[in-house]
Amino acid sequence: MRHFDPTSKNDEEADLGLAGENLRMSAIAKVPALNIVIQIVGSRGDIQPFIALGTELKRYGHRIRIATHDVFKHFVHESDLEFFPIGADPSELMAYMVKNPGIIPKFSTIKAGDIGKKRAMIADILEGCWRSCLEPDLDTGVPFIAEAIIANPPSFAHVHCAEALGIPLHMMFTMPWSPTKAFPHPLANIKRSNLDPSTANYLTYGMIEMMTWQGLGDIINDWRENTLSLEPIGAIDAAGVMESLQVPYTYCWSPSLVPKPNDWPSHIDVCGFFFREEPQYSPPKHIDEFLRAGPPPLYIGFGSIVMEDPASVTEIILSTLRKCGVRAIISRGWSNLGEGREDENALFIGDCPHEWLFKRVSGVVHHGGAGTTACGLLNARPTSIIPFFGDQPFWGEMVAAAGAGPRPVHHTSLTEENFTVIIKTLLDPNTKRSAKAIAAKMQCEQGVRRAVESFHSNLPRTNLACSLLPTESGVWMYDAKALKKQKKKAIEGLRLSPKAVTVLSKHKLLDLTNLNLQHSNPFHLETERWDPLTATSSSVLASVVDFSHGFGSLASAPVKAYKHYHPAKASFSPDVPSTAKTASAGSGAGAASKAGINKMMASLIKGSLVDFPVALTEGLNNVPLMYGEKVRKRKPITDWKSGSKEAGKNFVNGFADPIYCLFKQPAVGLTKHGGLGLVTGLGKAGMGLVVKPGSAMFGLFAYPALGIYQSIVGASTSATQAAILKARVAHDAFFNDVHQPNVEEEAEVLRKFNELK
Repeated sequence: MRHFDPTSKNDEEADLGLAGENLRMSAIAKVPALNIVIQIVGSRGDIQPFIALGTELKRYGHRIRIATHDVFKHFVHESDLEFFPIGADPSELMAYMVKNPGIIPKFSTIKAGDIGKKRAMIADILEGCWRSCLEPDLDTGVPFIAEAIIANPPSFAHVHCAEALGIPLHMMFTMPWSPTKAFPHPLANIKRSNLDPSTANYLTYGMIEMMTWQGLGDIINDWRENTLSLEPIGAIDAAGVMESLQVPYTYCWSPSLVPKPNDWPSHIDVCGFFFREEPQYSPPKHIDEFLRAGPPPLYIGFGSIVMEDPASVTEIILSTLRKCGVRAIISRGWSNLGEGREDENALFIGDCPHEWLFKRVSGVVHHGGAGTTACGLLNARPTSIIPFFGDQPFWGEMVAAAGAGPRPVHHTSLTEENFTVIIKTLLDPNTKRSAKAIAAKMQCEQGVRRAVESFHSNLPRTNLACSLLPTESGVWMYDAKALKKQKKKAIEGLRLSPKAVTVLSKHKLLDLTNLNLQHSNPFHLETERWDPLTATSSSVLASVVDFSHGFGSLASAPVKAYKHYHPAKASFSPDVPSTAKTASAGSGAGAASKAGINKMMASLIKGSLVDFPVALTEGLNNVPLMYGEKVRKRKPITDWKSGSKEAGKNFVNGFADPIYCLFKQPAVGLTKHGGLGLVTGLGKAGMGLVVKPGSAMFGLFAYPALGIYQSIVGASTSATQAAILKARVAHDAFFNDVHQPNVEEEAEVLRKFNELK
């Protein structure tokens, strides 16, 4: 049963005060122009809000690339935004979701082999999303490299691409994807239970993430390893990664309809629906004549939904319209409603802008896509939602709770009887009044503008701008040691834009060998450890699994190699001796077996010398978390230097902290809870005296070992980093030719560089 928390923030609390608004505007003023890729998976209704967002971001000087399905190329180009195809057919995705509206697929779907097809689609999307971050425009050849990512959750690649590039990520979506007690995850189906409804709501989000990862985790991890050269991540860590990283989220729905829940933190915003500018539209004659021929009709349409039996739905609609004496404009959509049918009460149409049409109808009936819902409510139209999957039941409940329409009726339950009730509710004066009240609030929200402000205010501004040209993005880092040799001082080095690099190189003030890529938002997805027992046992289990995969590939990999060889053997020239052909097949199988042996050895060495010691070190360090205390978090370890540095810090803190807490915790306990608090404080301090020094000692070996491993891995991942570097250099070379630094910019760069002391 769905539970909606009435204690969510009210309109006044949701609105930012004057001070907050000034802070946001100040943040925007300090943001340099960025290359932003917006990765979206879904239907046209999912894409359209991001078209509006991209158009607004472009006004601030950003370069916007929309990365989505190939079929939306023309739609994106119509809005004068760049486009990049990520593969997959959205109509097939929609058909799959209609058949399987929940997170668990039906047996018939599994039997038909649709799961394998969907997994293959996801693999294509992952590759397409990564290419959208680096590859030139496929039509113009203009180079591109992403400096920030905006994405919706179903694109899946977002956080992994951001990790590989070391750039900011901002999630935006039309349905709730962040854990809250206010309402359940839209894909969850909660049955009655003894569990508190608020707690049940909260738990659904982790459950959906875990189940999604169970189905796709192997594909994502293979892609991380083989394409991005990143370490694989476990299911538990993957399920909570967005929360642990505090990735900013912006939800594009009206706070008047669904207020921001009280338990969402400050990096999550509810900004309002995203509306594009109303397109210029002149209706064809048949639409204009139908509208003029009688009272305003209803609108009925299901957009990108692919129905299994559109003919029966068409019959229900037409029969009910005749029974109620009501006219309707019916959008054929992807299901091609009304094929071969004509009716005096109905007009079947193709594409028509909702912004224009909804001003001329009496009410709207649709599947519950967020964009269609928003457009109907903005135009004060009573709304009935007939959901199929995803967030559609959620929006149906929200509209009904606001009084702007009837309760949602699932498409499988639609009959002439309940459709008659739907029509009567839409035409009821009370429903119309509620719809007008919501529209009045929505018209003041400016969702797109607020979303842009949210994006800007959550950027890591101190790491973005060029040190010498603050209006430009600082994408290169000039080494601090090189500056010291030039008798210049900058503790962390200089962040330089392509223009600044051009100017300094021109005046021979830059040693290009000391120039490295600047990562404005570096992070690494790592396993979270909770205590020494689970930490070490999970580490051992992971090593066993890796070893088993390597052992299994001793048999499976040669077979795959032979299968790969067998179809291609016909390509051998007839002049090639059969022994050479046999040798070719044998060498392929031998190489595959060798790879399996290497994986087995690597899992043993890494597990015993790196994973186990690190797990034990961090498990001991994190024991105080179990009784509510805070612990120090180490910084990312990327090489032996950072590993040695973290080992030293952990060693000092591992002995200093428990001694300090030996006095602090009993005193705090006594002050707050008297004698019992004193005893509890002594217990906590005693535990710290045991586990913290242990972490300090093991860390002396574990963290340098992890650093050495990362250095080795870093050396072997040069292909990925080389691709990033190549894209960066190509981009900068192209735009330096097009936009040479002007006289004022050159003077500013030289002045600021010469002022460094």
